[in-house]
Amino acid sequence: MTQRVLTTESGAPVADNQNSATAGVGGPILLQDQHLLEKLARFNRERIPERVVHARGSGAYGYFEVTDDVTGFTRADFLSAVGKRTETFIRFSTVADSLGGADAVRDPRGFALKFYTDEGNYDLVGNNTPVFFIKDPIKFPDFIHSQKRDPFTGRQEPDNVWDFWAHAPEATHQVTWLMGDRGIPASYRHMNGYGSHTYQWTNAEGEAFFVKYHFKTNQGVRSLSSEQAAELAGRDGNSHQTDLLQAIERGVHPSWTLYVQVMPAGEAAEYRFNPFDLTKVWPHSDYPLQRVGRLVLDRNPDNVFAEVEQAAFSPNNFVPGIGPSPDKMLQGRLFAYADAHRYRLGVNHTQLPVNAPRTAVVDNYGRDGLHATRNGARHDKNYEPNSYAGPAQTGAALSAPLAIHGWTGTHEAPAHTKDDDFFQAGELYRLMSEDEKDRLVANIAGGLSQVIRDDVIEKNLAHFHAADADYGKRVEEAVRALRED
Repeated sequence: MTQRVLTTESGAPVADNQNSATAGVGGPILLQDQHLLEKLARFNRERIPERVVHARGSGAYGYFEVTDDVTGFTRADFLSAVGKRTETFIRFSTVADSLGGADAVRDPRGFALKFYTDEGNYDLVGNNTPVFFIKDPIKFPDFIHSQKRDPFTGRQEPDNVWDFWAHAPEATHQVTWLMGDRGIPASYRHMNGYGSHTYQWTNAEGEAFFVKYHFKTNQGVRSLSSEQAAELAGRDGNSHQTDLLQAIERGVHPSWTLYVQVMPAGEAAEYRFNPFDLTKVWPHSDYPLQRVGRLVLDRNPDNVFAEVEQAAFSPNNFVPGIGPSPDKMLQGRLFAYADAHRYRLGVNHTQLPVNAPRTAVVDNYGRDGLHATRNGARHDKNYEPNSYAGPAQTGAALSAPLAIHGWTGTHEAPAHTKDDDFFQAGELYRLMSEDEKDRLVANIAGGLSQVIRDDVIEKNLAHFHAADADYGKRVEEAVRALRED
């Protein structure tokens, strides 16, 4: 085998990669040692800013295969025929901790999926829970600040966590999910994924439907108790990453079945819950699950940094037949996700291999910027319209228009007949077995009992009482017992 030659970044051969150039034997290092300076300067810049949320993640490639006809609801090409396959990339993640955190912690999990379709990339950004803590994006920075490290103590503080939740009663439903058995998945393979938000599908006739995505794991849902998770996190902080990597390497390809709930757009205004409220679910008795296809993961990335850390998912990456809904959290994320990637990776992050379309042709007037690799040919213009046969608009909207009315201003979301912040949390609690309720109460009390201020504790207890009388009573008694010890 011919020995490959080590070179500098400019392609020049490196004579010595073991010893720096010095002024004589044992003398000081010379500034002219270009190879040394280049290595050190590059090393200093190897890391990019980590994600503010979802910093710690794992990824894999796979495919999505359509198993059921959904053309009555959407004209999206990648869903147009039973048996059609589309390459995908998925990134799983924890939400609150930093890049150096452990996998086995009590935290929601990100479930971000990129479809490399023939009509462009479609990104579906979700979690392993069907709901979230808040319903308006203006509260998101404050929520995340309350969950991250305190500026003074440098650690996550129960006082901050529960103080925010005390002032956000709409979080009660998601808190019940998080503190329940599914709050710590046993692995990324053994959890469900949800689009969480409400999206719009539009069919070939222009009819609009609102949909929610449900990816049901075919491995079965498995979770860890707080005690099991603490032991695992101490033994192997990379437990979920290791599990996913090794499963795919040995040919055990994890899969999920995709179902959707479909609501005709005309039914949204009169539905008993606000269908665009991210803190609520649509009961399956109202809108049953309809099978769409299956997601299979069959290939690990070759380089975690290039393909997992630099993977960029933006919910504003739609394809014809799929679009947004009036979900306020989704509307905020349509801007925030892409903007986060422009900050972390640069304005040309979409040209990175993991983010670039596979089969669709990118043809627009974007030019220049950091790391630009696609600047056009000599006679290509960078403005539109032009007289030089440059790309032109189609005039065909990706999705149906949304009707709007009323005055501009800062409005609360419209109330529906059954809207409140606690009913669905109570419904979730009442679905649990006695053992599940015991663990839920213990998990909540373990954190809430550490809060210093009595008024913060009382506000949170009021939320659980409002959700279900037994729920509130048991949490209150458990908190009192822990605080008396």
